[in-house]
Parts: sequence; structure tokens; C-alpha cells
Amino acid sequence: MDEPTDPTPAPVPDFRVVREDRPPAAVLRVHGEVDMVTAPLLTAAVDEVLAGAPSVLVLDLAAVEFLASAGLTALVTLTQHPTSGASLRIVASGRATVRPIQLTGLERTLPLYPTVEAALAAS
Repeated sequence: MDEPTDPTPAPVPDFRVVREDRPPAAVLRVHGEVDMVTAPLLTAAVDEVLAGAPSVLVLDLAAVEFLASAGLTALVTLTQHPTSGASLRIVASGRATVRPIQLTGLERTLPLYPTVEAALAAS
């Protein structure tokens, strides 16, 4: 007997993006794995925040447990093709994020900060 197929996509386990407004900045705290499945969700969350035209967007990856090539591509795309006048700042402090960024040489091009506070304080 065949099981009925639910066309609704299954929720992505352990991935979430939490928004925190810290005027004039918006902070997106990313939790879980950023991979081929979740990178589009991250990009959509960033697009939604940018629609509100914050002057600074801090993307906090401190709680990211795995950063795949799709996640790295999303970060590069966000920095190279800004859709607003917001200054993008990326917080990467854990091994799961810093290591792939360093292995690919992206630490030279991505606007990286060790903490949210440092990203907010940057001018």
C-alpha cells in the first residue's frame, strides 16, 4: 500500500534565523547548518530584512554548526550584489564558520567580525 505524499516541504531541522533590531542596525542570528537546502532560506531572510532598509545588517553566524559551499556562495553573493544601501557585516567566530572561510581565502574579501558588538561598533 502506497503512502500519500504531502506536497508541503518538510521543515528544515535545527535551522533558524532570528531577527533582532538594534537601530539603526538589524541583526540576523543564524542557527544550525547552512547548506544547499538552507542557504536559500538564509538569503530569503536577508532579503526580507533589507526590504526594511536598515543602514547596517549584521549576519551573526556564531551559532552555525556547519557552513557548506552553498552557504559560502550565499555569503559572497550577498556581499557582491547588495540589494540595498545597507552595510553588511558578518560575525564568524566558531570553527564551523571560520575554517571554511579561511580555507577558501574568503577572509580577505568578506566583512568579518569576531562578535556582534564589534560588528555594530565598526564604522
